Amino acid sequence: MASYQDYLLHLADNALILGQRNAEWCGHGPILEEDLALANNSLDLIGQARLLYQHVATVRKDGKSSEDLLAYFRDVQDFKNYTLLELPHRNAALPTSTGDRDYAITIGRNFLYSALMVQAWAALAASTDAQLAAIASKSLKEVQYHLRHAHDWVLRLGDGTDESHRRMQAAFDYLLPFTQEFWTASAMETAAVKTGAGIDVTAFKAEWDAVVSATLQAATLKVSASTGFITTGKHGVHSEHLGFVLAEMQSLARAHPEAVW
Repeated sequence: MASYQDYLLHLADNALILGQRNAEWCGHGPILEEDLALANNSLDLIGQARLLYQHVATVRKDGKSSEDLLAYFRDVQDFKNYTLLELPHRNAALPTSTGDRDYAITIGRNFLYSALMVQAWAALAASTDAQLAAIASKSLKEVQYHLRHAHDWVLRLGDGTDESHRRMQAAFDYLLPFTQEFWTASAMETAAVKTGAGIDVTAFKAEWDAVVSATLQAATLKVSASTGFITTGKHGVHSEHLGFVLAEMQSLARAHPEAVW
């Protein structure tokens, strides 16, 4: 049975996993400014996750839950993030990209997710859950910057060189089918909407489509089909990639579970 905690964990896990992925560019950015920009992006997302995990711990009222427990001591099937956010920084559909870091994948993913969350956080700022509304108001300011940053890079890469255009188009061709998960309702979301604490994300699809289409058109890119298999990360059924993300992220905490940081 879905609970409100599941809904909060979904929001928190989204932020944590994308924050962890973007942090992988630290020291590997294509230019110094982008190295710092993505590090700051990651800090924003992990900060959002911390606030949400703290809220979950308060809602649970079990005296044991904490942000560290929720981030570092849950397993793959317990995470409720969108599958899109756990993908590596390469186009897995192209064998030639194996082992590569493709900045177009990172930028494309950040753009697609931020375009959703600008609307989501704005709506959640009116949540009947006062604590979630406060988190949403803070997060909205951050994700507006994330969207602007990703949007500018989509334009720069899409309408840049032949190579950057090719990579950016290939990134969207690969990523767009994963966004179908945004628009498929889950029990936890439906339950949260009924209480007034959560929001119906599907209500944002038309505006999200318009933002994506306008940006890709300006970047001389085409909006490829977003059809096919619908991923189920928010239901706890993930790709093979999440386990590797968690193994790296959780290893230190699990090796020293009694440590105080």
